[in-house]
Amino acid sequence: MKKVGDKLIPKTEDEFDAEDIKKVENYAKAINMVYCAVNPDDYRKISCCSTAKEMWDKLGVTYEGTDQVREAKIDFLTQEYEMFRMKEHENIDDMFDRFSKIVNDLHALKKTYTDRDLVRKILRSL
Repeated sequence: MKKVGDKLIPKTEDEFDAEDIKKVENYAKAINMVYCAVNPDDYRKISCCSTAKEMWDKLGVTYEGTDQVREAKIDFLTQEYEMFRMKEHENIDDMFDRFSKIVNDLHALKKTYTDRDLVRKILRSL
């Protein structure tokens, strides 16, 4: 973009300098990397997007959900954490795997507990 008076207008290719060319190359690489990294189903979802940001945002909503969905997931997992108890006839390894999954899912959603809290929770759930 170049400034003409108070307005920004796109540059023609002839007006590109080395920095502009590098930006265009990097932008093309970003789009290509996203296309190469996704599975066929996700490719179909993003193939109609016109910008790398639009592609990234669509993938973000697909995998992380909206803020409302994220909050609902946090609420659900927090309740699972708070109600966590060892099941009858469950061995320690299975219980710990189940507990770790809840804690890791919460961590992925940016909800964390201190190690002290986690240890106390495990001991209380036995």
